[in-house]
Amino acid sequence: MSLTGKVVALRGPAVDVQFDPSGPVPGLHEIVETQSYEGTPILLEVMEHLEQNVVRCIAITSHWDLQRNTAAVANGETLKVPVGKEIFGRVMDVRGAPVDGQGPLTSSQWISIRRPSHEIELNPSRLGAFKPDILETGIKAIDLLFPLVKGSRIGILGGAALGKSLLTLELIHNVTEKHGGVCVFAGVGERIREGNELYVELAKRKILDRVALIFGQMDESPGARFEAVLAGVTLAEEIQAQGKDVLFFVDSAFRFVQAGAELSTLLGRIPSETGYQPTLYSEVAEFQERIRPRKGGSITAIEAIFMPGDDPTDPAVVALFSYLDSIIVLSRTRFQQGLYPAVDPLASSSASMDPNVVGPQHFRVAQEVIRIFRHYEDLRRIVSVIGLEELSLEDRRTFERARKLHNFLSQPFFTAELYTGKPGTYVSAPAVVEDCRRILSGEFDSRPDSDFYMIGTL
Repeated sequence: MSLTGKVVALRGPAVDVQFDPSGPVPGLHEIVETQSYEGTPILLEVMEHLEQNVVRCIAITSHWDLQRNTAAVANGETLKVPVGKEIFGRVMDVRGAPVDGQGPLTSSQWISIRRPSHEIELNPSRLGAFKPDILETGIKAIDLLFPLVKGSRIGILGGAALGKSLLTLELIHNVTEKHGGVCVFAGVGERIREGNELYVELAKRKILDRVALIFGQMDESPGARFEAVLAGVTLAEEIQAQGKDVLFFVDSAFRFVQAGAELSTLLGRIPSETGYQPTLYSEVAEFQERIRPRKGGSITAIEAIFMPGDDPTDPAVVALFSYLDSIIVLSRTRFQQGLYPAVDPLASSSASMDPNVVGPQHFRVAQEVIRIFRHYEDLRRIVSVIGLEELSLEDRRTFERARKLHNFLSQPFFTAELYTGKPGTYVSAPAVVEDCRRILSGEFDSRPDSDFYMIGTL
């Protein structure tokens, strides 16, 4: 049943619409359609019910030139996105409309992005009854120290310009090339340039037909940026329901929280003590709890998370990584040293680093690498004061092997060939474990550190 009302107030993207006082009002998250003075369609989403049959909405599309007393219609629908094989290789906005200039989408099935999570179906591999499926990435630092498991949630945390988006793009490239899987990419609040570069790179690598892309970019309304995550996870859920394994990338999950904070301010809610929305944890939970195991299929979520001021204690970052199984932290110090990817091995962690998951040999080598890195940090401060020559023979050997390992865990990316001038490399997990074992054993003590920088295998 259609309900007709009129716009009674405008506060930026927040729009109040009044319906017949004697009749019903549209439900929460339903879409209200109106138009600008020149006739451009405008979509609003109901967020609150007020007195006198007034609903407060948030603009999903541009609200430019919207005026008071403009007619508005609610048809009882929520935001929907298309599903099916037609979405692969296409770029959509949060309404499911194509934005790649490749013509209309021909999908016959559209589903709402606002729906309850499916029932939890416990995956025995997550309970330790069976060995989980390791998802090899071909990136040495990740496969050695922070292995990914199908059906888990992984966060890539870092400040501005540390390579989160590039690392995400490399993961898409390597996993789709090696494993032939399908991906859903949700671009949330990031730069338009980055979205264009991603599209061009995927097309160049001929893997675009295995990726579905949905964007709520930086120049769009906070409503569109907020809903882009939910639209992306809806696409991933539908692929999972077909019994397939899907990689779900979000860049950046922090922008999702940021969009929620903007919406909260527009709706007149009192912010929390730290300035974020009072509904921070419930909004994050609504998104994260939809990434669940299901028989026959899995969603492996890889979320890029911006850290304001490189601060891992920011409330938004804490709210997000409390749901993560693995945390990969990018270090500005390592980035400035030219160690790419700039993964901080001591600040990162993985629940999958277990001998029952990766095997005893892999576990022993990884633990020894971490031990040497910890010792190296202590020795580095001493060396900066007294010099390397004053260390004991054992400490000097540890210090030099740690530097070789730091250099060895750097790696040229396929998606960064334009910047590094070096062809990308894919290194299997057994190969990187064996190479690190050889470095730890002292086999290459006579070689200079520079021989190990930005290479593949030994």
